[in-house]
Amino acid sequence: MKRAVIIAKGVVQRVGYRDTVEKIARKLKLTGFVENLKPYDVRIVAEGGQDALDVFITKIRIVKHPITPISVEDLDVKFEAATDEFEYFEIKRGDWQDELGERLDVAGTLLYRSVELGAKSVVIGEKMLEKQDVMIDKQDKHTQIITEFRDQTLQGFVTLDTKYGRISDNMERLIDGMQNDRKETRESMTKLTDAIIELARSRDRK
Repeated sequence: MKRAVIIAKGVVQRVGYRDTVEKIARKLKLTGFVENLKPYDVRIVAEGGQDALDVFITKIRIVKHPITPISVEDLDVKFEAATDEFEYFEIKRGDWQDELGERLDVAGTLLYRSVELGAKSVVIGEKMLEKQDVMIDKQDKHTQIITEFRDQTLQGFVTLDTKYGRISDNMERLIDGMQNDRKETRESMTKLTDAIIELARSRDRK
């Protein structure tokens, strides 16, 4: 068991840093306390296993908190032998007026951050709506292009059918004409053959 005596410097007072340290220490089953040091720092005394203390020090080195303006600029850490004098980890409170002021500061900070996040959410929502409108416009254009292609294709089929119909009609007329010509030619050949045969027979009679 070891004891870590830590001085946290930076934006660590009146921003909820002690509450955050307490929650982390309890999750790691450390004992000790955290308290404000005038004018700006925070003092932390934590006892536990070396591995747990190493994780604790890493987690309380908060450079940028997602909700509060906590910003730890430096941690002065010293290790000592554990005394096992603490039953649990706690926040040592100061004068009630100072504590009340800090609570109001934290509440105001959280309220401001909530409003800020709400404004960002509105901006993000507006940007998403703008992107959605752009996507809808693109979809409309794609739909229009596809519709025009469909109409052009159908028109092409109609034109092709019309032209094919005309060609078909011409071909049918040509075939009919050829069949008529062939019929007339056959009749002419038949008449010519009959005439030749009749001429040969008349010569035989003479």
